[in-house]
Amino acid sequence: MEQLLICLSSALIAGLLMSRLAKAIRLPAVTAYLVAGLLLGPFFLGRLGLSGFGIGFGSLEQVDGYSILTQVALGFIAFVIGNEFRLSSLESMGRQAITVGILQAVVTTLLVDIALVALHFIRPDVISMASAITLGAIAAATAPAATLMVVKQYKADGPLTHLLLMVVAIDDAVGLVLFSASFGIANALEQGRVDLLSVLVEPLVEIVFSLGLGAIAGFCLNQLEVYFHSRSKRMSLSVAFVLLTVGLSMSTFEIGPIHCSFSLLLVCMMTGTVFCNICPTSDELMDRLDRWVSPINILFFVLSGAELDLKILASPMVLLIGIVYIAARSLGKISGSYLSCRATRCSPSIQKYLGITLLPQAGVALGMAAEAAELSDGHMVRNVVLFSVLVYELVGPTLTKLSLTAAGEIKPEGRTNARTPNKPLQSAEKV
Repeated sequence: MEQLLICLSSALIAGLLMSRLAKAIRLPAVTAYLVAGLLLGPFFLGRLGLSGFGIGFGSLEQVDGYSILTQVALGFIAFVIGNEFRLSSLESMGRQAITVGILQAVVTTLLVDIALVALHFIRPDVISMASAITLGAIAAATAPAATLMVVKQYKADGPLTHLLLMVVAIDDAVGLVLFSASFGIANALEQGRVDLLSVLVEPLVEIVFSLGLGAIAGFCLNQLEVYFHSRSKRMSLSVAFVLLTVGLSMSTFEIGPIHCSFSLLLVCMMTGTVFCNICPTSDELMDRLDRWVSPINILFFVLSGAELDLKILASPMVLLIGIVYIAARSLGKISGSYLSCRATRCSPSIQKYLGITLLPQAGVALGMAAEAAELSDGHMVRNVVLFSVLVYELVGPTLTKLSLTAAGEIKPEGRTNARTPNKPLQSAEKV
């Protein structure tokens, strides 16, 4: 237990110190946390065998032991994203968000499918048809965590930011349907039979059950909040409900032949959406909650960096498929977002920059890749996704920052020393 606590504290301190270095070279803090995790991981400091003293992670299995923390962090991130689905925002941008969220994911899947299926016909010994189709569906997933952290760090605000957070949330549901359908087809190709339950019914049941559970949790949270008047107690109740929804979303059960499960992101997102729309003081609670969970979010990214498996870089075939995958996915996200934004008459800046901000990819994609392990070359699928996560998580946050800055939704950074308040802008203008 003492080693666990020391290891977590060293990970948190390393992430914070690395963020100071990143600030000096104008990189997002998310990138700094990932690099800190990479350095503490099994391929750098972990190789020194000092993990028993709390310095570094000795193996990937040791990092996996902290998976509950990453699940909790994702729960809080999804809960905060639910705040973007207020009725006022849905009235102005709801149609655009749904259209863009669906179309960009479908275009991305199609382009990656085309690229990898073509590679299959050129080199059938490198990638199977089933794996090509599965990777195409995994490409649709976007990482909400990195995007939200960049938005929070730089206090980004504007039409692009609001649409981005809504699309990232919708992307999870769309990606789930695309993956379930594609993975069902991939299994049919390998086994010679089509299972309609796994292809059509189970993904829809998962989405409906997840949204239903989240809605019930959000309503119950609001009903209990009225019994507490202290800000700290109301925030504590919100934390308890996020932990509750994370735990419930991990449960699975069966109804006849249908295997039922929940999407953690959808459950927590719906909880936040319902709560924020019916609780009059949700704005203040969300702001306080966001500051409270900051250490958990830092640990989430440090652990994510430690999970990156650098052994995959030694395989030329994985690198080849990974490069094709990354190129096709990037083209799909950018072109799909541009076309769908143009079709819904979004502003020129949204058309130009939204696709770039959707490039980060992490936890959801890795979860899909783990499910695809039962394919004949499922290990290759996981390694390709790991390679893409390595690239996208290190580069994606910086691209998101640059895009939001170019769109005018991130203001230039001033002095941020907490001990010395910034001077008002009005005084500078008078001078």
